[in-house]
Amino acid sequence: MHGEMVRTRRFDVEAGHLQRQGKLGLWVPSIGQEGGQVGAAWAAREQDTIFPSYREHLIALHRGVAMDQIIDTFRGARHGGWDPLETRGMRIYSLVIATHALHSTGYAMGIRLDGACATGDAQRDEAVMAFYGDGAASQGDASEGLVFATSYEAPIVFFVQNNKWAISVPSTRQSRSPLHERARGFGLDAAWIDGNDPLASFAVTRRMLDAARQGAPGYIEADTYRMGAHTTSDDPTRYRTRDEEESWRRRDPIARLAAHLREQGVAEAALAEQEQEAADLASDLRRRTLEAGTAASDDIFDHVYSEPHPLMTEQKRRLAEFEASFGGDA
Repeated sequence: MHGEMVRTRRFDVEAGHLQRQGKLGLWVPSIGQEGGQVGAAWAAREQDTIFPSYREHLIALHRGVAMDQIIDTFRGARHGGWDPLETRGMRIYSLVIATHALHSTGYAMGIRLDGACATGDAQRDEAVMAFYGDGAASQGDASEGLVFATSYEAPIVFFVQNNKWAISVPSTRQSRSPLHERARGFGLDAAWIDGNDPLASFAVTRRMLDAARQGAPGYIEADTYRMGAHTTSDDPTRYRTRDEEESWRRRDPIARLAAHLREQGVAEAALAEQEQEAADLASDLRRRTLEAGTAASDDIFDHVYSEPHPLMTEQKRRLAEFEASFGGDA
């Protein structure tokens, strides 16, 4: 768990640098939220399906998504993300806020209709986990997902990372009561955990996922903090204080788990080795990204339909005319 958090953090920081240097169109950091993510990632079983939002980098890497695949998504060179059949059920990122709360619920309902759960065998029964933040919890889609999950006893767990800020709106303004209490009102089993404690996240998520397999959908509110900006287009200094950021920096999940490992007798050299491995991976990622070519701008039209379509052909032609109007290499 510690190694995955360290590698994800270095990947995250490097991706932010690449965006600032014009190599990515946007970057969504997850710095500070690795603890809850790594616990949930380890709690999921191989047969489970994961529906992320756009900040679950650690979970994506844990399930087998390559760093390059995530980077290519944010630099506009990959128009479909990745194939979930090749990433252990890890679905592609959802950039439309909370829309995947319905996608994941519908998928879980399908699992139940297929008879792929509720047999009593946790090693075979399937479950679904959906990840989103406190801001997404205010969207109507998120509430509708809870309604259908409860009504159809869908095998799903909603993992909500309350990182305290929906861009510039604090979670205390979004909901006057804790989010997990709201979920109980819909009839879900709900828990409130320390989202910076990987072991707590693992224990509660594993229990809830196994209960969901038997028809008891769950909801986890992970209490954590977004230590960086919402995205690279955001300036958090405009709406929150340095004292608040520093108080949460002292609860950094990586530092906490490292301290626990030292108490358990893990050698400092072993922790340093993980840091070096993460630095090497980040350096290699930077090299590959700088060397990577740019996808053709008209690729977006080629895979909308399985067969050639006159509307796509016309749009592709009009884009070519537009680009040609700039003259020269453009």
